[in-house]
Amino acid sequence: MATATGKIVAVNGNMITVAFTGAVAQNEVGYAVLGDKKLMAEIVRVRGTRCDMQVFDSTTDLMVDGEVEFTGELLAAELGPGMLAQVYDGLQNPLEDLAEAAGKISKDAGFFLQRGMYMPGLPRDVKWDWHPTAEPGSRVTAGEELGWATEGIFDGKTMPGHKIMVPFAMRGVYTVKSLAPAGDYTVTEDIAVLTDADGNDVTVQMMQRWPVKVPIKCCAERLAPTETLETSVRTIDTFLPVAVGGTYCIPGPFGAGKTVLQQTTARYAKVDVVISAACGERAGEVVETLKEFPEIIDPKTGQSLMKRTIIICNTSSMPVASREASVYTAVTLAEYFRQMGLNVLVLADSTSRWAQGCANSPDGLRRFPAKRRSRPILNLESQRSTNAPDASSSKTAQPDPSRSEEPYLPPAATSTNQ
Repeated sequence: MATATGKIVAVNGNMITVAFTGAVAQNEVGYAVLGDKKLMAEIVRVRGTRCDMQVFDSTTDLMVDGEVEFTGELLAAELGPGMLAQVYDGLQNPLEDLAEAAGKISKDAGFFLQRGMYMPGLPRDVKWDWHPTAEPGSRVTAGEELGWATEGIFDGKTMPGHKIMVPFAMRGVYTVKSLAPAGDYTVTEDIAVLTDADGNDVTVQMMQRWPVKVPIKCCAERLAPTETLETSVRTIDTFLPVAVGGTYCIPGPFGAGKTVLQQTTARYAKVDVVISAACGERAGEVVETLKEFPEIIDPKTGQSLMKRTIIICNTSSMPVASREASVYTAVTLAEYFRQMGLNVLVLADSTSRWAQGCANSPDGLRRFPAKRRSRPILNLESQRSTNAPDASSSKTAQPDPSRSEEPYLPPAATSTNQ
């Protein structure tokens, strides 16, 4: 299917209005062309033949009649070996790789985020030790294990191996036709061939992509929390116990010690993976986290805590639009590890600044405030719109009925299990 194209008709802060030809969908990703750069943007509203998009970079120098290219895909995260010990921004760009690539442009460019520069979330040149566990001829569905790979302390000894699962986007029952023999493979090399009910072969790699605003639901039902999460913080475990699979928040004024308590919980809580989303925090606090986490000794493994930690770093000086995406990205990575059967601790610091990022879109769309300030854009549907005469060429809608007039604010910390 050919992707749509468009022209900018208005620019308002980080929002642009685009007149498009073809078919687009709600939450679809596009790129505003600015010379030799392409600025990533996401559709937040579709009205007839025009759509409003929030740009994840500065909109300086964008102007009317500027070109916009649509990808036909939703904002997605790359899932697979290589995520642990990484420091990402809100769009899952590895900050270390970004700094290295920017440093090649100029000596000082590596100290600042460059507009229009994006990197893959998983390394393409690293090979992982693959161990198949499924048997040829066995029948599998989305989320079931095909094998596992060694990733740091997740080696099958110190910690369970990194499970390689049937991609979550695959629907129905598949038959395992063949598996790659044990050995070293990159995340883009084929490690399995599955056959669907119609006899069509589908290749599977270690890496898969999943939209960050669509929950992963490869399960029969959601179980109610029944166990208590041991945080090893006596005041929490005694007076305010947290359930495995439950949520809790840490309210408090500036300088009260919320971040310190989060780091203590991340260090001693009985979980397998820690994902920390620094959403809109001051740069000084984020730098402190980046310095301290690698130095913290993990009581569970005796090694650096960073080896089973992922940090989503989106400071207050970074684009506000990507601040909204940072929490979605963190939750998507957590759901991926949860699907492996691991306990995951998600720390979002802070949800108040995340709410500010969510409210930024309604302000740009000139919407009226809700009872609790501005109404965030949290509808996760893919609404169809086309001005093409042939309706069959438009995209398939993927509606999500969970729409609310009240803003939804996630907890400051989340612990999930399978």
